[in-house]
Amino acid sequence: MRRQMQARRNNFSAAYNFKTVFEVIAMKKHIRNIAIVAVLVVAVVAVVIVKQGKRPQKTGVPHAIAQVAESVSETATASAPIRGIPRLVDLGAGKCIPCKMMAPILEDLKKSNADKFEVQFVDVWQNPDSGRKYGIRVIPTQIFFAPDGKELFRHEGFFGKEDILAKWKELGFTFNGNNQ
Repeated sequence: MRRQMQARRNNFSAAYNFKTVFEVIAMKKHIRNIAIVAVLVVAVVAVVIVKQGKRPQKTGVPHAIAQVAESVSETATASAPIRGIPRLVDLGAGKCIPCKMMAPILEDLKKSNADKFEVQFVDVWQNPDSGRKYGIRVIPTQIFFAPDGKELFRHEGFFGKEDILAKWKELGFTFNGNNQ
């Protein structure tokens, strides 16, 4: 009889411990689910803010990007080239790493080929309407325009100087980057 009583106590104790373990597991799942929902809410809020164009002003833009950005005419459109020469529009942002890597390339192309084609940089984080206007999906995006304003080619991502000049050549324009 005594052994039976001891066995019942052990079974009750094991069952109680088993129940406690499941309660702890259930609590951890509950906390994890709350954390997942919180992360999703933050992500949705971030997307809404970006889509509304209410990004905070960016500061500390590298000098080369700032110079190229100053040359952008906000009223220029794809259908109205400024001087009747081909145009390269780079849509990016001041804090985007590939965009920062392209800034000196754009500046060099702008200086060395000023009489052959225009180079414009548009910061889509500071001017979100420009990104919508050009229908970009990724930054940086480079758009090549003919002298009449017709879009000839579009590239997404980093695009090196030699690649840009090769694309112009492929499109029927010859530029060498050395102002020859």
